[in-house]
Amino acid sequence: MQYRKLGRSGAAVSSLALGTMTFGSETDEQGSHEQLDTFIDAGGTLIDTADVYSSTESEAIIGRWLAQRSGARRHIVLATKGRFPVGDGPNDAGLSRRHLSDALDGSLRRLGVDDIDLYQVHAYDPHTPLDETLRFLDDAVRAGKVHYIGLSNFTGWQLQKAIDIAEFRGLSVPVTLQPQYNLLVREIEWEIVPACAENGLGLLPWSPLGGGWLTGKYSRDERPTGATRLGENPERGVEAYDRRSRAERTWDVVDAVATIASSRGVSMAQVALAWLADRPSVTSVILGARTTEQLLDNLGAADLHLSQAETESLDKASDPAAADYPYGGPGTEQRSRKLAGGR
Repeated sequence: MQYRKLGRSGAAVSSLALGTMTFGSETDEQGSHEQLDTFIDAGGTLIDTADVYSSTESEAIIGRWLAQRSGARRHIVLATKGRFPVGDGPNDAGLSRRHLSDALDGSLRRLGVDDIDLYQVHAYDPHTPLDETLRFLDDAVRAGKVHYIGLSNFTGWQLQKAIDIAEFRGLSVPVTLQPQYNLLVREIEWEIVPACAENGLGLLPWSPLGGGWLTGKYSRDERPTGATRLGENPERGVEAYDRRSRAERTWDVVDAVATIASSRGVSMAQVALAWLADRPSVTSVILGARTTEQLLDNLGAADLHLSQAETESLDKASDPAAADYPYGGPGTEQRSRKLAGGR
């Protein structure tokens, strides 16, 4: 396992993180505790959860695991999130001081800890001024309840606005962004990744295997069935079978990953994870396994690094083909040179 700085902070975390969205829903408590033990034994340190995962049960499961593992807390970097509703009241959601105060205290109670290493706002809230959110987060840091703050699911302009306000007001500045990012979802490279690089934020990608697409479990000739996420619900979310399977790019990516995995003698999941872990600004890749067997396979990517030729092959197959304007295209570099030469 490798260790990297948590964005612009001085804290170190493992290059692979354990995501716990399955805990309490797709994975029972015994299986969840087994995953936590396996992850720690492999040298993993960053554990990521959220109050909304399994309606708060994910945090509670982690809290009970910590209570049973004497000394485990000092070896892990604990991350959670708040924003989405865990109740049905008018103030039970959003990024207001009112809601986040309750959300943070609830997370601390369920996790059974005095402080959280990385507290992340789970998504942007258009109904709450960012000043209010950032001032609450700064207060939480000053009170010792939180060590670092992070963002999740923010666009480029939202991220930059949060950074600018925090720096201008002298408040705690976010150190990470948690976005969806994988070989099938690279659009964040157009604006979000550059914004993170410019401001020193580390990326904590979620859904690194594209909901299972990058493991090779789905085929173009047969709709998924059985005990997989798309087998149980083929129309689930952004990875829905009909949505992905109709795009030729999906199969180009899957084939490219399969070719490298075969030549390396490793799983497709390990190839996809290795590609992502070595992308610019990526701090730690969040693994989301249903079973310990899946987690063990994913952890095999910890020391896998692709060659330049292999990386270029995956880059080409997965190129999301941004529009020429304003992101680039033929003639853009030449025009930029002419403008620079005319100053």
